Amino acid sequence: MQATILVIEDEQSIADVVTYNLRKEGFNVQWERDGRGGLARAQTLLPDLVILDLMLPGIDGLQICRILKSEPKTRTIPVMMLTARGAETDEIVGFNMGADDYVTKPFRVQPLIHRVKALLRRVETAESGKTVLSLHGIEIDRANHVATFDGQQVELTPTEFRMLWTLMAQPGRPFSRNELMETSRGEDANSLERTIDVHVRSLRKKMDRLADLIETVRGVGYRFVRK
Repeated sequence: MQATILVIEDEQSIADVVTYNLRKEGFNVQWERDGRGGLARAQTLLPDLVILDLMLPGIDGLQICRILKSEPKTRTIPVMMLTARGAETDEIVGFNMGADDYVTKPFRVQPLIHRVKALLRRVETAESGKTVLSLHGIEIDRANHVATFDGQQVELTPTEFRMLWTLMAQPGRPFSRNELMETSRGEDANSLERTIDVHVRSLRKKMDRLADLIETVRGVGYRFVRK
Protein backbone atom coordinates (compact mmCIF):
# COMPACT_ATOMS: atom_id res chain seq x y z
CA MET A 1 0.00 0.00 0.00
CA GLN A 2 1.38 3.40 -0.98
CA ALA A 3 1.94 6.04 1.65
CA THR A 4 -0.54 8.80 2.43
CA ILE A 5 0.90 12.30 2.16
CA LEU A 6 -0.76 15.43 3.51
CA VAL A 7 0.18 18.68 1.73
CA ILE A 8 -0.51 21.85 3.74
CA GLU A 9 0.01 24.72 1.28
CA ASP A 10 -2.03 27.88 0.71
CA GLU A 11 -0.79 28.57 -2.85
CA GLN A 12 -2.97 26.44 -5.11
CA SER A 13 -0.55 26.50 -8.04
CA ILE A 14 2.19 24.98 -5.89
CA ALA A 15 -0.19 22.53 -4.24
CA ASP A 16 -1.41 21.41 -7.67
CA VAL A 17 2.12 20.72 -8.89
CA VAL A 18 3.05 18.79 -5.76
CA THR A 19 -0.14 16.73 -5.49
CA TYR A 20 -0.27 15.94 -9.24
CA ASN A 21 3.28 14.65 -9.39
CA LEU A 22 3.07 12.68 -6.15
CA ARG A 23 -0.15 11.04 -7.30
CA LYS A 24 1.62 10.09 -10.55
CA GLU A 25 4.07 8.19 -8.33
CA GLY A 26 1.16 6.32 -6.76
CA PHE A 27 0.91 8.17 -3.46
CA ASN A 28 -2.41 8.94 -1.78
CA VAL A 29 -2.23 12.74 -1.49
CA GLN A 30 -4.53 14.98 0.55
CA TRP A 31 -4.43 18.78 0.50
CA GLU A 32 -5.29 21.50 3.02
CA ARG A 33 -4.86 25.19 2.23
CA ASP A 34 -4.75 26.78 5.71
CA GLY A 35 -2.95 26.17 8.98
CA ARG A 36 -5.85 25.29 11.25
CA GLY A 37 -7.42 22.93 8.74
CA GLY A 38 -4.05 21.35 8.01
CA LEU A 39 -3.28 20.75 11.68
CA ALA A 40 -6.70 19.22 12.32
CA ARG A 41 -6.39 17.02 9.25
CA ALA A 42 -2.96 15.79 10.28
CA GLN A 43 -4.24 14.93 13.76
CA THR A 44 -7.16 12.89 12.41
CA LEU A 45 -5.71 11.45 9.20
CA LEU A 46 -2.32 10.55 10.72
CA PRO A 47 -0.58 10.56 7.32
CA ASP A 48 2.73 8.89 6.58
CA LEU A 49 4.27 12.25 5.71
CA VAL A 50 3.36 15.95 5.96
CA ILE A 51 4.63 18.48 3.40
CA LEU A 52 4.26 21.79 5.16
CA ASP A 53 4.47 25.40 4.02
CA LEU A 54 5.64 27.87 6.67
CA MET A 55 3.67 30.98 5.77
CA LEU A 56 0.08 29.86 6.21
CA PRO A 57 -3.13 31.65 7.20
CA GLY A 58 -4.49 30.79 10.64
CA ILE A 59 -1.51 28.96 12.13
CA ASP A 60 1.97 29.17 10.64
CA GLY A 61 3.95 26.11 9.68
CA LEU A 62 6.43 26.36 12.54
CA GLN A 63 3.60 26.20 15.08
CA ILE A 64 2.03 23.26 13.27
CA CYS A 65 5.33 21.39 13.26
CA ARG A 66 5.90 22.11 16.95
CA ILE A 67 2.42 20.84 17.86
CA LEU A 68 2.71 17.71 15.73
CA LYS A 69 6.10 16.85 17.21
CA SER A 70 4.86 17.39 20.77
CA GLU A 71 1.82 15.10 20.61
CA PRO A 72 2.35 11.34 21.13
CA LYS A 73 0.12 10.22 18.27
CA THR A 74 1.72 12.53 15.68
CA ARG A 75 5.31 13.00 16.84
CA THR A 76 6.65 10.21 14.63
CA ILE A 77 5.06 11.59 11.45
CA PRO A 78 7.89 12.99 9.31
CA VAL A 79 7.51 16.65 8.36
CA MET A 80 9.03 18.14 5.21
CA MET A 81 8.99 21.92 5.22
CA LEU A 82 8.44 23.49 1.80
CA THR A 83 8.99 27.23 1.97
CA ALA A 84 10.31 30.37 0.32
CA ARG A 85 12.38 31.09 3.44
CA GLY A 86 15.79 29.99 2.26
CA ALA A 87 18.14 31.61 4.78
CA GLU A 88 20.30 29.27 6.84
CA THR A 89 18.84 30.68 10.04
CA ASP A 90 15.31 29.82 8.84
CA GLU A 91 16.43 26.29 8.03
CA ILE A 92 17.99 25.86 11.45
CA VAL A 93 14.83 27.12 13.15
CA GLY A 94 12.79 24.66 11.10
CA PHE A 95 14.95 21.71 12.10
CA ASN A 96 14.96 22.82 15.71
CA MET A 97 11.15 22.77 15.64
CA GLY A 98 11.35 19.12 14.62
CA ALA A 99 11.30 19.21 10.80
CA ASP A 100 12.78 16.11 9.18
CA ASP A 101 13.64 17.83 5.89
CA TYR A 102 13.66 21.38 4.52
CA VAL A 103 13.07 22.29 0.86
CA THR A 104 13.12 25.86 -0.45
CA LYS A 105 11.01 27.37 -3.20
CA PRO A 106 11.34 27.45 -6.13
CA PHE A 107 12.00 23.73 -6.29
CA ARG A 108 12.46 21.10 -8.98
CA VAL A 109 9.82 18.38 -9.04
CA GLN A 110 11.98 15.28 -9.46
CA PRO A 111 14.44 16.11 -6.66
CA LEU A 112 11.44 16.84 -4.42
CA ILE A 113 9.92 13.43 -5.19
CA HIS A 114 13.28 11.80 -4.57
CA ARG A 115 13.53 13.45 -1.16
CA VAL A 116 9.97 12.43 -0.29
CA LYS A 117 10.80 8.81 -1.09
CA ALA A 118 14.10 8.99 0.78
CA LEU A 119 12.38 10.39 3.86
CA LEU A 120 9.73 7.69 3.79
CA ARG A 121 12.41 5.03 3.40
CA ARG A 122 14.28 6.47 6.36
CA VAL A 123 11.17 6.25 8.52
CA GLU A 124 10.47 2.73 7.29
CA THR A 125 14.02 1.75 8.17
CA ALA A 126 13.67 3.12 11.68
CA GLU A 127 10.33 1.42 12.22
CA SER A 128 11.57 -1.91 10.92
CA GLY A 129 14.36 -1.92 13.47
CA LYS A 130 17.07 -2.00 10.81
CA THR A 131 20.45 -1.89 12.46
CA VAL A 132 22.66 -0.89 9.52
CA LEU A 133 23.10 2.57 7.99
CA SER A 134 25.15 3.10 4.83
CA LEU A 135 25.87 6.47 3.23
CA HIS A 136 28.74 8.15 1.34
CA GLY A 137 31.20 5.30 1.92
CA ILE A 138 30.39 4.87 5.59
CA GLU A 139 28.55 1.84 6.97
CA ILE A 140 27.65 1.34 10.62
CA ASP A 141 26.14 -1.81 12.06
CA ARG A 142 24.46 -1.04 15.36
CA ALA A 143 23.76 -4.66 16.29
CA ASN A 144 27.42 -5.66 16.06
CA HIS A 145 28.92 -2.24 16.91
CA VAL A 146 30.97 -2.22 13.70
CA ALA A 147 31.86 0.87 11.66
CA THR A 148 33.58 0.80 8.27
CA PHE A 149 34.95 3.76 6.32
CA ASP A 150 35.72 3.11 2.65
CA GLY A 151 35.53 -0.61 3.41
CA GLN A 152 38.00 -0.45 6.31
CA GLN A 153 36.76 -1.33 9.78
CA VAL A 154 37.55 1.36 12.37
CA GLU A 155 37.23 1.12 16.13
CA LEU A 156 34.90 3.75 17.59
CA THR A 157 34.13 4.44 21.22
CA PRO A 158 30.50 3.89 22.27
CA THR A 159 29.98 7.66 22.36
CA GLU A 160 31.49 8.19 18.90
CA PHE A 161 29.38 5.34 17.53
CA ARG A 162 26.11 6.71 18.94
CA MET A 163 26.92 10.22 17.68
CA LEU A 164 27.68 8.97 14.17
CA TRP A 165 24.49 6.87 14.11
CA THR A 166 22.41 9.85 15.21
CA LEU A 167 23.89 12.15 12.56
CA MET A 168 23.68 9.59 9.73
CA ALA A 169 20.08 8.64 10.55
CA GLN A 170 18.95 12.17 9.60
CA PRO A 171 21.42 13.55 7.03
CA GLY A 172 21.18 17.30 6.53
CA ARG A 173 19.52 17.93 9.89
CA PRO A 174 21.56 20.13 12.25
CA PHE A 175 21.90 18.71 15.75
CA SER A 176 22.73 20.97 18.67
CA ARG A 177 25.54 19.95 21.00
CA ASN A 178 22.97 19.39 23.71
CA GLU A 179 20.97 17.01 21.47
CA LEU A 180 24.10 15.05 20.65
CA MET A 181 25.02 14.92 24.32
CA GLU A 182 21.58 13.48 25.14
CA THR A 183 21.71 10.84 22.40
CA SER A 184 25.27 9.90 23.37
CA ARG A 185 24.57 9.33 27.03
CA GLY A 186 25.96 6.11 28.39
CA GLU A 187 29.29 5.78 30.10
CA ASP A 188 29.62 9.57 29.65
CA ALA A 189 26.37 10.51 31.38
CA ASN A 190 28.03 13.35 33.27
CA SER A 191 29.72 14.87 30.23
CA LEU A 192 29.56 18.61 29.77
CA GLU A 193 28.13 19.93 26.53
CA ARG A 194 31.50 21.23 25.34
CA THR A 195 32.98 17.72 25.38
CA ILE A 196 30.88 16.96 22.29
CA ASP A 197 33.43 19.01 20.30
CA VAL A 198 36.19 16.75 21.62
CA HIS A 199 34.30 13.61 20.55
CA VAL A 200 33.62 15.10 17.11
CA ARG A 201 37.31 15.93 16.61
CA SER A 202 38.25 12.37 17.56
CA LEU A 203 35.58 10.93 15.26
CA ARG A 204 36.66 13.09 12.33
CA LYS A 205 40.27 11.99 12.80
CA LYS A 206 39.20 8.34 12.55
CA MET A 207 37.09 9.12 9.45
CA ASP A 208 40.22 10.35 7.66
CA ARG A 209 39.31 11.64 4.14
CA LEU A 210 35.59 11.30 4.97
CA ALA A 211 35.85 13.70 7.90
CA ASP A 212 34.23 16.54 5.94
CA LEU A 213 30.96 14.57 5.89
CA ILE A 214 30.38 15.90 9.41
CA GLU A 215 29.83 19.62 8.99
CA THR A 216 29.97 22.26 11.68
CA VAL A 217 26.83 24.41 11.78
CA ARG A 218 27.93 27.69 13.28
CA GLY A 219 26.02 28.63 16.40
CA VAL A 220 24.18 25.29 16.49
CA GLY A 221 26.29 22.15 16.37
CA TYR A 222 26.85 19.53 13.69
CA ARG A 223 25.16 17.73 10.80
CA PHE A 224 25.95 14.89 8.42
CA VAL A 225 26.15 15.93 4.76
CA ARG A 226 22.98 15.05 2.85
CA LYS A 227 24.53 14.89 -0.65
